[in-house]
Amino acid sequence: MDSSALYRDVTDFAHSTPAWVQSAFEVWTEYGLLLFGLLFAAVWWRARTRPGPRAVALAVLAPLAAAVAYVASEVVKSTVDEERPCRAVVGAAASLIKCPAPGDWSFPSNHAAIAGAAAVALALAVRRLALLTVPLALLMAFSRVFVGVHYPHDVAMGLLLGGSLAALVVLALTGPISTIIAALRASGVRAAVWFTGPGPAREG
Repeated sequence: MDSSALYRDVTDFAHSTPAWVQSAFEVWTEYGLLLFGLLFAAVWWRARTRPGPRAVALAVLAPLAAAVAYVASEVVKSTVDEERPCRAVVGAAASLIKCPAPGDWSFPSNHAAIAGAAAVALALAVRRLALLTVPLALLMAFSRVFVGVHYPHDVAMGLLLGGSLAALVVLALTGPISTIIAALRASGVRAAVWFTGPGPAREG
């Protein structure tokens, strides 16, 4: 895959934008994944009040899916060994953030993989969240090219890898995790009931 030309176009565009736009993308690309973490927590807290164990299972699986996507992305990185475009693309504009150290490979994008997995897993937990999480994942992926540390094909594959793995993780594990959640709710152990939530039927 060679998306060097598109990389140049995006980074040239980045340098033509106002300083505040560049700063906003720099902050988002570095810290935007924290927003998915807040969404994980919010979805879990909401799920605790739901009557069945499935909602809590889906909430628990969302961060797990993101973790699986990260590990898979790292495995692929160590196999492909693609140099970062901020060092490899001749004539490209300088990256807006520091180019990662040599050996921190480019393909696929970890940020995009995590964002893609989080977006899909959160949308499966709360369907209307797709209207928020999918655009956020796309924005995260675009930001990695915008700041100059990934090729377009890096982030495209990261999104595909993360989203696909999230769907598989949720499909495979929702049943078993729901069974565990139901058992924890029924156990009467205070910490377990606090984590899984009592559900409306046992409140009070």
